[in-house]
Amino acid sequence: MTIERTVAELAALVGGRVCGDGNVSIQSVANLNSAAVGEISYLENEKFLDAARASNASCIITSGKIIVDTPCRIEVKNPKLAFALVAEVLHPPKLRAAEIHSSAVIAADAKIGADVFIGAFVCVGQGSSVGDRTQLRAGAKVGDGVTIGGGCVIHPNVFLEDGVTIGNRVIIHAGVVIGAEGFGYVRGEMGYHKFPQIGTVVIEDDVELGANTTIDRGALGRTRIGKGTKLDNMVHVGHNCDIGERVVIAAQTGISGSVTIEDDCVIGGQVGFGDHIRVQSGAVIGSKAGVLPGKIVRPGVWWGIPIQPLEEYKRLNAHLSRVPHMRDELKELRARVKQLEQALRNRNG
Repeated sequence: MTIERTVAELAALVGGRVCGDGNVSIQSVANLNSAAVGEISYLENEKFLDAARASNASCIITSGKIIVDTPCRIEVKNPKLAFALVAEVLHPPKLRAAEIHSSAVIAADAKIGADVFIGAFVCVGQGSSVGDRTQLRAGAKVGDGVTIGGGCVIHPNVFLEDGVTIGNRVIIHAGVVIGAEGFGYVRGEMGYHKFPQIGTVVIEDDVELGANTTIDRGALGRTRIGKGTKLDNMVHVGHNCDIGERVVIAAQTGISGSVTIEDDCVIGGQVGFGDHIRVQSGAVIGSKAGVLPGKIVRPGVWWGIPIQPLEEYKRLNAHLSRVPHMRDELKELRARVKQLEQALRNRNG
């Protein structure tokens, strides 16, 4: 299905100003290099000015600070954000019409809302509820006592284990497992004994979870993902973690149990967290960093293993890059000292 909007309509959507013909029709978004007639692109950096001038896009979204001579443009404060908002209108997510597939297995006491799609081989357990307009795609498994809000999209082969709670407008991509038992054991004389893993998981409104992410249930309490938080693919969240609102976590990050990440933090890919860490609101942790157990990470930009303020990390890297040169200098100094010692012995000979 093709969705068309005029430039004027899109400008009104993003609160922008039209420069040129506002009646131009737009059907799609594209990057500057590949854009064609009927498509819209954006420019937020002067280094792409040449690409913008050569682009075949029917309209370009820019800021008032960067002027490009094009037949039509929309001026806004944040071109990239405006472009994303336009893309949401022109390329809405695919939704299935309301249906319950004949192969789905739904408990007799489960509550299914209005206009719900339930795909092939979906299971919905006893005492669970699915909110209005939610989509359960093929092979999704909803355990007993699960609550799913309205307007959610649960992609194929997602497992929502017993007792977890999913808010409204949550998107859960393929292969996610929510509510598996946490990794908690107590050492005895003859081996390890499992510590009780009888808590729950609460996923709040407008969260998005990437493919194959895993979120363990609390041991005795809850694991929480706050409103508007976005997790990339293959992120692991351990038991009893508390992830705040509007947090962004990139792929392959591993978070041990009982970690608290406050609101508005940004976590890079492949970051490793020990247990009982608190990351304070507004902190940014760079990719492949390591955070030691029990640490408090204050606001600012952090990097390295173990993490340190970005400026210190950069200085340390600068010093480390000189190590091979320093080694050569040390070898030369040793040789010269040896020569001087030999000369001194010959003199005193």
